[in-house]
Amino acid sequence: MRRFMETDMKHDILKNKAYLYVTEFFAGMAVMAVELGASRLLAPYFSSSQIVWTIIIGTIMIAMALGNIYGGRSADRNPDPDRLYVRLLIAGAWIAAIPVLGKYIIMAIAGVLVLTINTNFLVAAAFIACMVIFVFPLFLLGTVTPSLVKFTVGSLDDSGKTVGMLGAFNTIGSILGTFLPTFVTIPAVGTAVTFLIFSGVLILIAGVYFISRGRKRAALAVTLVIFILCSIFGNSDSFAFWEQGLTYEGESIYNYLQVREDERSVILSTNVLFGVQSITMKDDRLTGMYYDYAMAAPVMSGSPEDMLVLGMGTGTYGRQCLRYFKDLKVEGVEIDGRITDLAGLYFDAPEEVPVYTYDGRAFLMADDRKYDVIMVDAYQDISIPFQMSSLEFFREVRDHLKDNGVMVVNMNMRSDEEGNINEYLCDTIASVFPSVATIDVPYCTNRELFAAKEGECIERLAQNMASGEYGDPEFAKLMAVVEEGLNPYEGGDRIFTDDKAPVELLGMREIDGLIRGEVSYYKKIYEDEGLSGLRRALGI
Repeated sequence: MRRFMETDMKHDILKNKAYLYVTEFFAGMAVMAVELGASRLLAPYFSSSQIVWTIIIGTIMIAMALGNIYGGRSADRNPDPDRLYVRLLIAGAWIAAIPVLGKYIIMAIAGVLVLTINTNFLVAAAFIACMVIFVFPLFLLGTVTPSLVKFTVGSLDDSGKTVGMLGAFNTIGSILGTFLPTFVTIPAVGTAVTFLIFSGVLILIAGVYFISRGRKRAALAVTLVIFILCSIFGNSDSFAFWEQGLTYEGESIYNYLQVREDERSVILSTNVLFGVQSITMKDDRLTGMYYDYAMAAPVMSGSPEDMLVLGMGTGTYGRQCLRYFKDLKVEGVEIDGRITDLAGLYFDAPEEVPVYTYDGRAFLMADDRKYDVIMVDAYQDISIPFQMSSLEFFREVRDHLKDNGVMVVNMNMRSDEEGNINEYLCDTIASVFPSVATIDVPYCTNRELFAAKEGECIERLAQNMASGEYGDPEFAKLMAVVEEGLNPYEGGDRIFTDDKAPVELLGMREIDGLIRGEVSYYKKIYEDEGLSGLRRALGI
């Protein structure tokens, strides 16, 4: 068989093995690019938490392991390079189809599971979506290395060198496949085009091989037709395909971004299914959301002069505080520079408010100033950064407050279940601050926490409002509601630390509960009346 291969390959593109190394290089690049693309495809629906990353990495490793086994056995049975490059064509066509079909598959899986399971919905939906969308093409790419080892190793004398070279080319390709999507293609052209780019690379590698050997022209032509059709119909960054008339939809290094507008407001969301990240009211009235309640923090501090917002978003909270606290200086920290850009384009961000593109905790570590109020609003949608939820982080916040300083934290996903994520956050904060109080915001899942460096939160709010300094009737009425709804919090022993902060697991559990509550009505109709009853209830 070896003599047959050498005779068959003597005058073709593989005769000096260089093209095999090129194949290994681009196969490694494609694997990592697809992995990163998978995270961006899933994030708008399931978040980009450590759990989702674990699911992605786990399913990809399963696919690669199975591909390694199959590729080695296949190469031993029939060491024909044509078989490998046909697999590359198929993998390229499949990856090209992901931008066209992937989001519909995700929503179909989510729609079925939300009606059929009661726990671990996001985990199950993300895992099944990964298995359906990504396992097969990565299984095919997993066959590349063992097949190429079979084609390149000529004797035992140089087998170590040859396998080492293949491994090096694969690793270098993987490195580029990691950096290019993150820093170049996804920010510049989006996730959909990123899949198409690396699909095209695989098809090109296989196409050059088959053209040079004059084989499989029909298969190559079919693959090119599929690629062209997918490029036409899949060249879109619209994850919320059911939404009509969005003002903006795009991606940054960190987030999926969606801006929608109506006659009353402009809203920014970073997830297609959950939450409002920022909002601007066109009539400059209060939002009716947690931003309003959080304005009790500067009242508690007395006559605030300096405020820092960690998780500035498009500046909703800072903009409202500037309207009611005339001598206040506001600064913001927002890790996603693209959100800051959108704030200027669509949300009338005040030019006098500086916004630093930085991680909130890293900013505090580098900043030596002190503030009257620090707002922590970094728990966007269903993602909570563990480094901004720990004991060590809140100590850093406390050290950056003046003696009269107050921290306010926006916590979403509130729950009455024992041991929920908000109890952990509250216990952690209460172990750092002498006075902690919370209030639930009506008609949503937000809970606001206030922590004073000195004194009692509720007493300070009442005393400062009684001074008559805040005379706006609407604002005074709001603060009366907050004062009445505030509850002092007694800390417990559920403490997040830098070493141990399972925010992803706790967050997923809360999301399961929220989803169960939201769909319970429709689930009951489905159980009683079946699909026809569900379609009637949904009006479809």
